[in-house]
Amino acid sequence: MLRKYEYRRKLPHFQPDHKAFFITFSTYQRWILPEGVRDIVIDTCLAGNDRKFRLYAVVVMPDHVHLLLAPLSDADGPISVAEIMQVIKGASAHRINRALGRKGPVWQQEFFDRALRREDSVLDKIEYILGNPVGAGLVKNPLDYRWIWRHTSQTGGDARPPSKCEL
Repeated sequence: MLRKYEYRRKLPHFQPDHKAFFITFSTYQRWILPEGVRDIVIDTCLAGNDRKFRLYAVVVMPDHVHLLLAPLSDADGPISVAEIMQVIKGASAHRINRALGRKGPVWQQEFFDRALRREDSVLDKIEYILGNPVGAGLVKNPLDYRWIWRHTSQTGGDARPPSKCEL
């Protein structure tokens, strides 16, 4: 069955079943997200975790986001990556604009997604996501970066630095 948002622009988007996807999306015109709203992006991703997808890791950089996730299925079959991204980008954009008292696009329309192949490792992609703030010179230790989350198999849950209000 065809799912809503299955096609981006006018080109078909084919999605293999039972694969993890490495996804990158950027802010509109590479706008720098204010630090005060970056938590909104992580919270939006976590809200969809185990509902529409299985989230392995996410990092919110100043002007882009990296995600590693595996779509779940519902009564109509596998949930499309495009539908997942519509929810994440749409909900976070509304909340960011409301928090900042602004209007207009927050995210670029497109996103880059790559299905992991057999030789690709989920752990390698998680390491890449964790290393992104280090490579950008924002922190020396990835776990010191505030806007990062990864699933931990030992606890089955969250490995995220505490927010400022939790300190």
